[in-house]
Amino acid sequence: MTYEIFTALAVFALVSSITPGPNNLMLMASGVNFGARRTIPHALGVSIGFTLMVGLVGLGLMSVFDAIPHSHDALKVISVVYLLYLAFKIGTSATIGEKPTDSKPMTFWQAVLFQWVNPKGWTMALTAVTVYAAGGSLTTVLLVTLVFGLVNAPSISVWVFAGDRLKRFLSTPSRLRVFNITMALLLVASLYPVLMH
Repeated sequence: MTYEIFTALAVFALVSSITPGPNNLMLMASGVNFGARRTIPHALGVSIGFTLMVGLVGLGLMSVFDAIPHSHDALKVISVVYLLYLAFKIGTSATIGEKPTDSKPMTFWQAVLFQWVNPKGWTMALTAVTVYAAGGSLTTVLLVTLVFGLVNAPSISVWVFAGDRLKRFLSTPSRLRVFNITMALLLVASLYPVLMH
């Protein structure tokens, strides 16, 4: 991999990791509702789960989609339904001070598994492998995976800490309710590119 391609890969990893999408919107909402410390397992699950996804896509999952074309469509339907469910949960979540006792942030393993139904995650992984590791060696696939692993964690942390900082401003029930509904609507809006393809 040339220096120019490596630089382009790093920029792509940064832009795709730090821009709004289901993971980042959910991490911000979790930061607001549960604080940065309690959101750490969720953030680690996103970062490790997504990095694992890039590696597995690079190692041959794309060939499964080629062999079974409708498997990609089925995954898209499952992803959309699950994200709509998550948007509903965020939009109707209790306000600070009113949380039911069973209210808790996403766990590490839930976040790892969520990557497999996250449309933006699939788009990022497929694009990274297709553009930067297509027909490449195992070393190239591992390099693409490593770059995403190193860039993704600090990028998504920005959203967690932004949510945590917003917590004081959103301490009134009405403001938090508006925030949660807004996050839910943005999560639904993030499905637009998936539904248009």
